[in-house]
Amino acid sequence: MKPILFSPITLGNLTLPSRIVMAPLTRARSAQPGDIPTEMAARYYAQRASAALIISEASYISRQAKGYDGTPGCFTPEQLAGWKKVVDAVHAKGGRIFLQIWHVGRMSHPDFHDGHPPVAPSAMPVDENIWKVDPDTGIGSFVPVRPPRAMTHGEIKQTVQDFRLAARNAVDIGFDGVEIHGANGYLVDQFMRTTSNVRTDEYGGSRENRLRFVREVITAVAEEVGPDRVGIRLAPFLTFRGMGCPDILPTIAEAASFANDMGIAYLHLVEADFDHAPEFTEEFRKEMRERFKGNIIMAGLYDREKADWVLEKGYADMVAFGRLFLANPDLPYRLEHELPMNPVDNAHLMGGGDEGYTDYPFFARDAA
Repeated sequence: MKPILFSPITLGNLTLPSRIVMAPLTRARSAQPGDIPTEMAARYYAQRASAALIISEASYISRQAKGYDGTPGCFTPEQLAGWKKVVDAVHAKGGRIFLQIWHVGRMSHPDFHDGHPPVAPSAMPVDENIWKVDPDTGIGSFVPVRPPRAMTHGEIKQTVQDFRLAARNAVDIGFDGVEIHGANGYLVDQFMRTTSNVRTDEYGGSRENRLRFVREVITAVAEEVGPDRVGIRLAPFLTFRGMGCPDILPTIAEAASFANDMGIAYLHLVEADFDHAPEFTEEFRKEMRERFKGNIIMAGLYDREKADWVLEKGYADMVAFGRLFLANPDLPYRLEHELPMNPVDNAHLMGGGDEGYTDYPFFARDAA
């Protein structure tokens, strides 16, 4: 009998050959001007099409949503034409791919917004950095974000519609579905936390109000493309980026219940992947399983042993691998046969060309 990790599973309207997911990975390699996915990106994703499901790097949904140089958008005709090449390349290899759709909120810089401050639920600054390319030298580095301004009521409503349109765009060009990025201190996450949301209108204050934005986004996206094509990523135990909210676990739990009631395809829970990070408790894993009856994907420094554990315990249905998939395009094969892994080329994670992107070797096979 096959281990659970290598057994098939149904996800929405898809039948997947295993439980091995490629996690979303920001690589900052879109073509300029215009933040357009490239032929190189199509090769990169097609190399990894043996994943049961690929979740793309985060793609920003509007000009206001941008926060990192080199990340792709998903709203201009040129961006969508670039993404279609990616989708077609993955499907040609027999793979399946969801587009992760994204608004960064306060994790941004005025240079991306004609000199104006980034937007957020509230005008609360955060001591963090984003990836930005120096226009004079062309060299990218991490630079501090700048204080945001609070979104107007109209901007919030427009952003919900921007998520809706991004989902429609994605499905229209062939993506198998979309993942709403609700984790890691970006806009959806910012609305849920008391440490980043001090609004006094219907989008702030009580837990119900702080959940209003994520509920509206899930509803809009599910209505637009069907709940079976929708997932959401959440980060319950996140504390960095000023996100250590004392009420976040019950807030995330209620968000999971709402996602379950909407019947979306999956809930993607990300564990922190840095040293001494807060760990998921088994009590919380059990609560998530009780609240969400669909597929649960777990991510966060998983290896074969930890993946087997979380699947066998029933806390997850699928496991997403990030850096391991980045460095090993044939990761499912390597995991199944317990083969050694390529090391990650840390010098070429963000920006650049094929080096550290499409040049990782397959195991005893030609990478081409």
